[in-house]
Amino acid sequence: MDALARAGHRVELVSTFRSYDSEGDAGRQAALRDQGTALGRRLAEQWLGSSAETRPELWFTYHLYYKAPDWLGPVASSALGIPYVVAEPSHAGKRAQGPWALGHEGAAAAIRQAALLLCPIADDVEGLLQLGAARERVHTLAPFLDPAPFRAASGERAAHRARLAGLHGLDPSVPWIAVAAMMRPGDKLASLRQLAGALARLDDLPWRLVVAGDGDARAEVEAAFATRIPGRAVLPGALALGEIAGLYAAADLCVWPAVNEAYGMALLEAQAAGLPVVASAVRGVPDVVMDGRTGLLAPAGDEAKLAALARQLLTDSGRRQRLGAAAQAFVTEERSIDAAAARLRALLAPLRRASALN
Repeated sequence: MDALARAGHRVELVSTFRSYDSEGDAGRQAALRDQGTALGRRLAEQWLGSSAETRPELWFTYHLYYKAPDWLGPVASSALGIPYVVAEPSHAGKRAQGPWALGHEGAAAAIRQAALLLCPIADDVEGLLQLGAARERVHTLAPFLDPAPFRAASGERAAHRARLAGLHGLDPSVPWIAVAAMMRPGDKLASLRQLAGALARLDDLPWRLVVAGDGDARAEVEAAFATRIPGRAVLPGALALGEIAGLYAAADLCVWPAVNEAYGMALLEAQAAGLPVVASAVRGVPDVVMDGRTGLLAPAGDEAKLAALARQLLTDSGRRQRLGAAAQAFVTEERSIDAAAARLRALLAPLRRASALN
């Protein structure tokens, strides 16, 4: 919404309706569909009954997939005769016959209707084309963020490092590895366990690990670190954005296995603070970490290679600094909210012109 506003659009959040179904409950999905389509019709009727100046010119939906289809937008935009746009659409054909079949078909129908489909990663494009989306309607909108708080934190690196050293008993003379992740069962826990395994291969080197985050799997995370890298990890819990920015700015390296990671906003945040990243080349991670330019990427699931790449940077401060500087410049120039606003402005302009002609 901030990026759209910076692109010159007036943005209104018209509903807080949630279509998400985590259990694959067909009955719940049907009820959500009925509620959502009714709400979409009601919104359209309200706008049609008001002056033309108050009606929306475009409907914008974010992160549409089989567990969270958009039941409102397709109905409302059709009734109003306005373009329908989806950012981060996802289509997985394997879900067509499963417990989320209704949500899958709802998402597929919305994708087919969309005048514009904005994909954050190249991985998602092929699925949309297989669904029948016209190639000219599919465009990239790379993951982005506001780099300002991270850039500001990097300018106060010494102060952040001194504060964290005193707070957590960290030796400022050795490299610090920083990670921010939710501690929940599933992919995040698997990533944190792989991280412990990879770093255990580096026990001959001096370093400390700081993992920001919390969650239901905290005890399992603590156990993995205590077993594989005893005495090396500090877990300060969940941190606010400013504290995360300070942690990244104070650290020397970010290492993340990225098990089944969509693309990894935390990796983008680390780079925004000038931190080089070592990660696995999973799904959209190569769209966020530029291998050899802003960090180093290992094959997915290759714990030994991840450790080897981390070793390269832990033992070469000059290379770390060069990659970190390039990472910060990359985010500022190519993955910032201003870059995204410019991209959105260019992509939405033709739709606005076409809508005005109609």
